[in-house]
Amino acid sequence: MDYEGAKLALYLGPKLAVILRDTDPALPFPDHWDLPGGGREGEEAPLTCALRECREELGLDVPPEAVIWGRRFDENGQGKYFYVAHLAADAAEQVVFGNEGQRWALMDETAFLSHPRAVPAFQSRLRTYLAERDAAEMSRKCPPACVSGGR
Repeated sequence: MDYEGAKLALYLGPKLAVILRDTDPALPFPDHWDLPGGGREGEEAPLTCALRECREELGLDVPPEAVIWGRRFDENGQGKYFYVAHLAADAAEQVVFGNEGQRWALMDETAFLSHPRAVPAFQSRLRTYLAERDAAEMSRKCPPACVSGGR
């Protein structure tokens, strides 16, 4: 499988678990809000990568069945995967912050999407998920005949 890494937009209750990146100028987007995830190790599958990185960075074992959405994105000719998962809000009590980044926090998704120091690619990917989620919700509430005026 050809890809470089994977990220996980992890909701703990209604909020996203985010990580403030280190300030090292050699890093891409230093001192920006990031999501759990990182580079592929060996031949691991993309979801395995995202869940392993989340465990390393936040100490949380996210079960695969908590993942509700995922997609491959191409970035500068490299494959990157982006997943979305939900856990109960009380999972925040189990977080054990790893050694990557300055700190972790819970952030409203609207705050993350508009934050000037959130990693832009992950803002964009989260917007893609939200647009698809909202479109699916709309079609559940209003079947195609409703949207087209019954024609």
